[in-house]
Amino acid sequence: MATSTVVHLNEIEEGTDGTMRWRPVRHHLGILGFGVSAWTGRAAGDRVIKEHEEPHEELYLVHEGRASFEVDGDRLDAPAGTLVFVRPGVTRTAFADEPGTTIIAMGGMPGQAFEPDGWEIWSPLRPLYVAGDYEGVVETGRAVIEAHPEYAEPMFNLACCESRLGRTDDALDHLRRAIAWSERMRALAREDSDLDPIRDEPAFKALVGG
Repeated sequence: MATSTVVHLNEIEEGTDGTMRWRPVRHHLGILGFGVSAWTGRAAGDRVIKEHEEPHEELYLVHEGRASFEVDGDRLDAPAGTLVFVRPGVTRTAFADEPGTTIIAMGGMPGQAFEPDGWEIWSPLRPLYVAGDYEGVVETGRAVIEAHPEYAEPMFNLACCESRLGRTDDALDHLRRAIAWSERMRALAREDSDLDPIRDEPAFKALVGG
């Protein structure tokens, strides 16, 4: 096994959910101990980091360009080379002040082992899910999701879409795989309405209980 990997940031394929653009650094390099990704605003004024709160500690490095951060209501000027550390539970967002502004985000949960959730795979599919295009999710995403069974959440979400489509056997198979990888998926399955079409199946009850 190689003891190191060298890659230029621009060699990592850019992903998008239709609004934000990122390079999945952690996923590309197979990092398991912490989260890291790079986000880019192509034009001045583009939002680079979505407005959100996190249960994680996050460190942002302005790699290229210039950004304006808004952290808990405070506005911070951040030229290239600036580090911005944000604690858990604090609202944050960032905008590009110059074209091509790139921010590298790193983070993890204090006191807990990092567990990759595979958001890098699911985010490009999420607009289809939100639009109710479950068929589109399955057709577009099934191969890549099955290629990465170490990510429980995309597998769980695939099962939800298949449940909605009446593909009971496929839904149960992918739900089984998701639960096998992460026990947390079992609790989610008990509450998620996407799985209502298969909730009375004996196999479903055996998987989640009840």
